[in-house]
Amino acid sequence: MNRKYIYPILVIIASVIFYYAEEYIDTNSPASVPEQQDTRHPDSFYYLPTSTTDAVITHPHYTLSYAEKHEQAEWVAYELKREQVVRNEFKRPYFDIDKKVRTTAADWQNYKKSGYDKGHLCPAADRGFSYQAFKSTFLTSNISPQEHQFNSGIWNDLERKTRYWAKKYDGLYVVTGGVLTRDLPTIGYEHVSVPKYFYKILLDMTPSTPKLIAFLIPHRDSKKPLRDFVVPVDEIEQRTGIDFFSGLDDTLETRLEASTNTHNWTF
Repeated sequence: MNRKYIYPILVIIASVIFYYAEEYIDTNSPASVPEQQDTRHPDSFYYLPTSTTDAVITHPHYTLSYAEKHEQAEWVAYELKREQVVRNEFKRPYFDIDKKVRTTAADWQNYKKSGYDKGHLCPAADRGFSYQAFKSTFLTSNISPQEHQFNSGIWNDLERKTRYWAKKYDGLYVVTGGVLTRDLPTIGYEHVSVPKYFYKILLDMTPSTPKLIAFLIPHRDSKKPLRDFVVPVDEIEQRTGIDFFSGLDDTLETRLEASTNTHNWTF
């Protein structure tokens, strides 16, 4: 056979083998659960926050509202079920630009030599139940510039505690993001904003005892306990202009969003 045809054929064969090998690894990994278990609770959209940018993007494993002015999401929301909290040994993929962002999400190279981590908003560890879910968190629409000591310190502590509570309380709704305001410092050629605060809001909709807890943490290293950063959701709404749980019954929403009660949460 002419060499002119041999090499293209070999490339096609190699591509097919790689594709099926990847699918086999994903579905047969001991850290995976069947992909159909990833579907979100039927009420997940019911609990989505409002968007101040009208740029809501739905991915199979989380939803976000993209803020083009700041080149990152103003919030990322998802349900974290008990059975989805699974440790994995997946290899970290490279970050990709989110093609669903019509205005084009920021390039990861904005972070290069910036002195900031590519901080996940929906953590990869929260989507460890399958490789595809894990990989989906490596989109640049799902990251925000974070100081390393903050990212690996107090923020990591909160992410771990979120997974602990998701297992203990049989699932949570999670909303998280940076507080995006005017005149923030930026990094990179696309001027990615560096938030001065990050927030995380956790909703437990157990029918008999619904509860909510919200954290607002300054973007710096801290040795303080997590409970010191508990604030009412109302405060985060005032800072961001986002209405977080408008789908709830008004009376319940008012009560939960004004609360800073930590007694029902095991620290």
